[in-house]
Amino acid sequence: MAKKVGVSEATVSRVLNGKPGVSDATRQAVLTALDVLGYERPTQLRGERARLVGLVLPELQNPIFPAFAEVIGGALAQLGLTPVLCTQTKGGVSEADYVELLLHQQVSGVVFAGGLYAQTDAPHDHYRQLAERNIPVVLVNAAIEHLGFPGVSCDDAVAVEQAWRHLASLGHERIGLVLGPGDHVPSARKLVAARAVADDLPEEFVARAMFSIEGGHAAASRLIDRGVTGIICASDPLALGAIRAARRKGYDVPGRISVVGYDDSAFMNCTEPPLTTVRQPIEAMGRAAVELLNAQIGGTAVPAEELLFEPELVVRGSTAQAPRD
Repeated sequence: MAKKVGVSEATVSRVLNGKPGVSDATRQAVLTALDVLGYERPTQLRGERARLVGLVLPELQNPIFPAFAEVIGGALAQLGLTPVLCTQTKGGVSEADYVELLLHQQVSGVVFAGGLYAQTDAPHDHYRQLAERNIPVVLVNAAIEHLGFPGVSCDDAVAVEQAWRHLASLGHERIGLVLGPGDHVPSARKLVAARAVADDLPEEFVARAMFSIEGGHAAASRLIDRGVTGIICASDPLALGAIRAARRKGYDVPGRISVVGYDDSAFMNCTEPPLTTVRQPIEAMGRAAVELLNAQIGGTAVPAEELLFEPELVVRGSTAQAPRD
């Protein structure tokens, strides 16, 4: 432990025994090392929270989540906070399980990105548990109402408006949507925005899918069979699935079917064709999330409000003029 922190064994002993004569910075460094190395704190020190922050993500296959982890993790490290990455796996550790683990580790706070808070039908008891313990929490992207946590979100309505107007300017009149499950709040916001900007949006032009390439393939295949020429997707993996669906049916992208993604995650400029997508401002959102969390850790009251960040349409090669036939 002393070697890890760069102090003497006597200093570590004073910290662990709660004795004076150690600076706050050194004391905190020893306690953080204790947590990072997996040792259990002495009983008299368990009431103090570690300089650990949970970063809970639903997956790492979608490149948007590693991107958020990189920004948030770096910003936390600059503040002397240590991120603890918690990634859910199918049939493995659940979000609620991770919350129990983080509470046991006496974390200073938790940042959630893309979690169950965005689904109205999902279990939310673990969020209430965090609130009851007064653990600082920040949510990234739209959440259900009444959780009482601050959040940072990309503006779903603006994202859909940008994508829709882009396709409409190219002459597309039959535009469809590939969204997440029906209880997914960001997808619901996107649907409301699409109905507001569209002259007409038939229900059969809205398809639901799980957030994966395979889900996008299945949903977009149904839309193509119903005659759409432009498809707006709620994530980049869904959009890649839509492109695959068009090609499997023998349609050219973008000659016959235009596809717009959402996120502008890594390598979307390297796909074939390069993906037109709506970019989330990951850097700004991630840093804002850490600022909100750090303010709470420091004892500042933060309103349970949502900060909306403006997205940016990035036009590449997956969209083109609507087919004339």
